[in-house]
Amino acid sequence: MSDNWTAIAMAFIALFLVGGVFSFFKQGLKMGALLLAALAVLATTAAVLWW
Repeated sequence: MSDNWTAIAMAFIALFLVGGVFSFFKQGLKMGALLLAALAVLATTAAVLWW
């Protein structure tokens, strides 16, 4: 498990970005929410591939 710290960190970053997506969407910043959603997908992909 100690080798997976990067994957765990990327998963937490992805969760943080998903929270930002909801926040930006509620504020009406749809382009920002779209950007954060794309970054969350990339972070999730990185976590899965690193695992």
